[in-house]
Parts: sequence; structure tokens; C-alpha cells
Amino acid sequence: MSLALLALGSVLIFEGLVYALAPSFLEQMLEMLRRIPEAALRQLGALVVVAGLIFVWLAFQLGV
Repeated sequence: MSLALLALGSVLIFEGLVYALAPSFLEQMLEMLRRIPEAALRQLGALVVVAGLIFVWLAFQLGV
């Protein structure tokens, strides 16, 4: 449970920093995402999920 809270807290910190430090950059990124075809966004999302799973696996292998 503590690992899940750590992960959630880390995500919230990162997301909050993006909004706090670079809101105009975030708007530009969202505009760029609107121009990308849906199929490419799905592939990118799947790639990010796989990368996340690899990071979680590595964390457990390193003894978290």
C-alpha cells in the first residue's frame, strides 16, 4: 500500500510542477497532441504502459 501511495504522490508532484512552472508549454503540447492521429496516440499510450511496467518490474528487482 505504501508503494502505491509513493507512486501516486510522485505522479501528482510531477503533474503539479508542469502546471505550476510551464503552463504555456503544457498548452502547446496539448495542441500538438490534437494534431496526432488517434492510432498513433494509442500506440504511444501502449508504449508508455509497457515502459511503466518495466520500471515497476525493475524497482521490485532492485528491492523496493
